[in-house]
Amino acid sequence: MSHQHGAQGASTGDADAAANHADTDFFEPAGWEDRYAGDATMWSGHANPQLVAEASRLAAGTALDVGCGEGGDVVWLARQGWRVTGADFAANGLARAASHAERAGVADACDWWQVDARSFDAEGRTWDLVTTHFLHPPEAGMVAVTARLAAAVAPGGHLLVVGHAPSPLFTQLDERRANAMWHAADLVPALPDDFEVLVVEERARTAERDGVTHEIEDATLLARRRG
Repeated sequence: MSHQHGAQGASTGDADAAANHADTDFFEPAGWEDRYAGDATMWSGHANPQLVAEASRLAAGTALDVGCGEGGDVVWLARQGWRVTGADFAANGLARAASHAERAGVADACDWWQVDARSFDAEGRTWDLVTTHFLHPPEAGMVAVTARLAAAVAPGGHLLVVGHAPSPLFTQLDERRANAMWHAADLVPALPDDFEVLVVEERARTAERDGVTHEIEDATLLARRRG
């Protein structure tokens, strides 16, 4: 599965950089364990822009970040006063995230959970904010993942799902990875009836790949579970 933060999407901050790495096991934990095994940092460490835009408007509570990778979003949320669980299917990614939280002085506000988003089950646990960034399971699997994430949102809480909308930058990838991109509207059918959709759109931004600046769009879905 593609990775933002960790195995499920790309990693924190600069998810676009995932396209620069080898395709081996791109959708599976083993490939991401390898990517996180070395010393080089993969991602910027900064929070993803749509998380900052939306979570800055919310009262801090409990949060779950699925596909947390090196933990940039987890650390940012913790610094804003949230109690955060960072989840990823790569143990090496979680180790990097925990080290990031230690260095940032927010380790006491963070918990870690090794789990694959495709089989994720909250088992009745809920959070005030459930978020994932640049998670791209193959074969249009993000619809099913969104349904799993929605079940973990507390009454009155929010679900924020952000990914890469299809674009020429990503259609240059192999077909399986290109087909894993999605539009925000694709995920709306996965939401239970007690969710109110607040944002469903593609938000333009620039990203750099191989020294070239590209215009891309963040597919952004924000929904609130009615209390």
